Amino acid sequence: MNTKKTGTAIGIGVGPGDPELMTLKGARILSAVPVVAYPAPETGDSLARRIAAPHLPADAQEIAIRMPLSANRFPVEGVYDRAARDIASHLADGRDVAILCEGDPFFYGSFMYLFARLAENWPVEVVPGVSSLTACAAVSRRPLAALNDVLTILPATLPDDILRARLAATDAAAIIKLGRHLPRIRALLDELDLSDHAEYVAHATMAEEFHGPLTTLDDAPAPYFSMILVHRRGAAWMGDGA
Repeated sequence: MNTKKTGTAIGIGVGPGDPELMTLKGARILSAVPVVAYPAPETGDSLARRIAAPHLPADAQEIAIRMPLSANRFPVEGVYDRAARDIASHLADGRDVAILCEGDPFFYGSFMYLFARLAENWPVEVVPGVSSLTACAAVSRRPLAALNDVLTILPATLPDDILRARLAATDAAAIIKLGRHLPRIRALLDELDLSDHAEYVAHATMAEEFHGPLTTLDDAPAPYFSMILVHRRGAAWMGDGA
């Protein structure tokens, strides 16, 4: 009878950038695992690893999952296939593997693609993290929604007609994946008379953090880590009965 214990893959959300926003549970698990995997650009350092660095065991084996980060080439199926095989080889030998993910693993997180490849055959746990959504709300001092408000998350990559319809039907929205789409999104919010109620946030909780009214920006492309928060009622949530 084969009683060999397999390892567990543990997806850990490391938060939006500030290492102090990593959860106690995530830090505790990470400090004890023998293998750590993390997404990384094709060249250069991994942001997820940099965030988690204070908690990494000195002797941990590391798997850098290198991939192109341009939107038109993501997700990269072959990269995740190879990474899943590498991780599975450690699990088969009884070693737990922590898989780091910026923000939260299941909120547009890269971990979900590994989860899809591993969960059917291996034990997998998920440790939630502080998401970019809540981080942007905190640094901009703008509650996302109140009472019966409907909050909608909208990728800026959607076509204008879909964005227009979704924005018209919601109370509050977070528009993500801005990049080169920022000028187009600004024009759309102007058309819907929502620009005066929109706040732009970039690199929330990081050293280069920036936030301010959308109307003060120029039309340069936005960085990868950026978001627009907009509420149809502006700051009406501050009043009684809002």
